[in-house]
Amino acid sequence: MPQVTLDQGTIHYRDTGEGEPVLLLHGYLMGSRLWDPVVERLAPDFRCITPDLPLGAHRTPMNPGADLSLAGLARLVADLIAALDLPRVTLVGNDLGTAIAQLVAARHPERIGRLVLTNGECFDNCPSPWFRSLEPASRVPGLLAVVFLALRLRAVRRMPFAFGLLTKGALPHDLIDDWLGAFFADPGVRRDCVKVTRGIVPTVLTEPAERLAFFDRPTLLAFAREDRLFPYAHGERLAAIVPGARLETILASRTWLMRDQPALLAGLIEDFIRDNPA
Repeated sequence: MPQVTLDQGTIHYRDTGEGEPVLLLHGYLMGSRLWDPVVERLAPDFRCITPDLPLGAHRTPMNPGADLSLAGLARLVADLIAALDLPRVTLVGNDLGTAIAQLVAARHPERIGRLVLTNGECFDNCPSPWFRSLEPASRVPGLLAVVFLALRLRAVRRMPFAFGLLTKGALPHDLIDDWLGAFFADPGVRRDCVKVTRGIVPTVLTEPAERLAFFDRPTLLAFAREDRLFPYAHGERLAAIVPGARLETILASRTWLMRDQPALLAGLIEDFIRDNPA
C-alpha cells in the first residue's frame, strides 16, 4: 500500500483508478477494504482513494501527540487531501467516517468539491446508543482490549453491540479478522484507538451541523431506511439544513450501504459527480 506522512503520523491508503478523485472514509475499528465493492464499480471512471484511518484497525501508530479527537481526525483528513493534492475531491463518509466528513465540510470546506454522506454519526447520535459503553471502558486501562478480544468469536460479532446491526448480509469475517489483527498487533494502535474512543461524545457534532447550513458545495445524502443504528430521519434533518442537498433513500440496506447495495450506491455517486461538475 502507498503511504503518506503527515504531521500526525503515517497514513496508508489504497489508490485505484483514474479520473476525478473520490475519497472514501470508513468507520470505527474498520479499514479501507470495506469500500472495495463500491471502488470496483467506480474505478473505471474515477480515482478512488481509501485511507486506513487511525480508528483502531490501522497498521502504523500515529505520533504520540497526535490529536485523534473527531476534530483532530477532520484536520488529518484535510491534511491528507492537501498532501495527495486532490483537487475538487468528492468526500464520502460512512459510519464514523460520516461524522469526520461533516467536520471536514464544516471546518475545511475549501478542501471539498462535493460531499456524500451516508448513514453514520449525526447530531447527538454520537456514538449510537449500542456503543456508548465503549467510552467509559476506554477510561480503564486495558479494558477496551478485553472487550474487543471477544470479537474474535464469530458468534459474538453478530450481536447488536458488535457488527451485527451494520449489514443485512453476511459479515465479512476475513476483513474483521484483519481489523482485529491490526488492533492487537501493536500497542501504539491500541493507544490510538483509546484516544479516538474517548473523543466520540454526543456534543461534538452540534457545531458542524450549524455550520453546514452555510456549506455551498453539492451534497448527496444516501441514507438507508432500515438502519437501526443511524436513523434515516437524520438524513432528512441534514437535507433540511444543507443548502440544496439531495436525499436518496436506500432500501434493503443498513449502515454498510457499500456492502448491502454497492451497485446502487456507486451509481448514485457516479451520477452525482457527473451532474455536478466541479
